[in-house]
Amino acid sequence: MDDIPREKLTGALRRGAVKKHVAAIHVSGKLSLLQRKLSNVLLLNAYDTLTQAPSFQMDARTLCLMVGYNSNDFATLKQSLRGLAETVAEWDMLDDKGQQEWGVSSLLSYAKLKAGVCEYAYSPALAEKLADPKVFALINLNIQRRFTSGHALALYENCYRFHRTGSTGWWSLDTFRRLMGVDDSGYYEIYKHLNAKIIKPAVAEVNRTSNIVITPETRKRGRAVTDIRFSIKPNPQLAILDLDDGAGQRRAPVYDRLRAMGVSDRLARQWMTEHGEVQIAGKLDYVGAQSDVKSPARYLAAALRDDYRPAEKEDRPPAPVSARAARLGRVQELVAARTPTQRDADKRLILSSITDAGARLDFERHGWMSALNAQAVIAFWEDIYPGAFDGL
Repeated sequence: MDDIPREKLTGALRRGAVKKHVAAIHVSGKLSLLQRKLSNVLLLNAYDTLTQAPSFQMDARTLCLMVGYNSNDFATLKQSLRGLAETVAEWDMLDDKGQQEWGVSSLLSYAKLKAGVCEYAYSPALAEKLADPKVFALINLNIQRRFTSGHALALYENCYRFHRTGSTGWWSLDTFRRLMGVDDSGYYEIYKHLNAKIIKPAVAEVNRTSNIVITPETRKRGRAVTDIRFSIKPNPQLAILDLDDGAGQRRAPVYDRLRAMGVSDRLARQWMTEHGEVQIAGKLDYVGAQSDVKSPARYLAAALRDDYRPAEKEDRPPAPVSARAARLGRVQELVAARTPTQRDADKRLILSSITDAGARLDFERHGWMSALNAQAVIAFWEDIYPGAFDGL
């Protein structure tokens, strides 16, 4: 892609090297800020089995918390889900054989709330496109929570997909207005108004809030602006917000134990995401107590997969349990009952609420067993499961 002249990277619906089956899926910019965040969370939850499962489920209270609603605000959640079902996603692409494909689909084929669970689905055609890793750009939830403007978040999403190439390529102003959701407003057909009310404020928020810095450039025909593109550079001051590099996971004690056992960096972080630090620490203790284990790493993989547990000793009287130990035990039970996606979302949520640097580092090292965040941990789970700690 580096050898393609930038001036040829035109059009909003495809990226540079057209022979690489690269597609761009655009969603109407008319989504509200919360609807756009909701769309990203739902897609992240479904992504691992996007083309295999006919539908997906997520705890509605967790979903509300992740998006920024009050955890009991199901009325707003219903309204936003309705908006996603009424929103059109459009793609225009070349496949690996060079054939053009255009398609359109509702963003969600259906959504429903029942017994505290949100169930939803994508159309098969849209799911196939979204599942292509060359199409789907993971939007970091820790970053998106910082946005206060829907236009800024829409601009960030449409620029971030090009962060490796350094430029979006040229968009016509008609295309840009559609991406920002203002294509039906005559006021924004005048570039001066579009620049003052949409472009400048959105660019300022992206540069202040996210892990990239963007700079708009325009192209004119005569005196009239006809096209716009954005150059993209990393934002070194906010690069820490990009959690995909696994830096936080590598500081956890359980990560060091996995690496000492011979588990690769990538597999260690994958297990930590799928199973959580608490469960892995327990399985590490279990494997360490076994004798004659020839391959501890393989045995650990089996223990995680099949949930190996130590045999119960019925003749041993139960040891007295302190109130603090009882609460920590309940936290471990609640964490273990969550799905891998929910566990990851839970950690991101509580981390976003911890403002003290020392407390944040303690949580990154010790997870839900963090002593400095004990009260915050209890309050977090009590908010999701009211009464979970009653009687302890």
